[in-house]
Amino acid sequence: MSAPLDIEGPAAPPRSNGELVFAEPWESRAFGMAVSLYEAGAFTWPQFQAALIARIRTWETSAAVNESYGYYRLWLAALEDVLAGLCAVSTDEVTTRAQALAQRPPGHDHRGHPGHPH
Repeated sequence: MSAPLDIEGPAAPPRSNGELVFAEPWESRAFGMAVSLYEAGAFTWPQFQAALIARIRTWETSAAVNESYGYYRLWLAALEDVLAGLCAVSTDEVTTRAQALAQRPPGHDHRGHPGHPH
């Protein structure tokens, strides 16, 4: 089973020449997490798509419009919404983990991996 990523409209992932575009490594990881969880049967694609569209609409109609649009930031928030709605993870757990990750030094994910300077 594969996610119907040929969607159009507000929930369509950014593309260039038909290929998915990721500006940062975390964006591709967030994308991969959502697709992997969908393929594992954790949720249906319409559930995720509805959550993503809701996040995009909230961003469009709220004071957050002063923030720059970040498709994958909204993608990750939608994934959190779906998982919290399924009681797979609590919003407190998401917040705690996000804060822990935010405190890691820049480049932390690349240290000690082959092919990356230490």
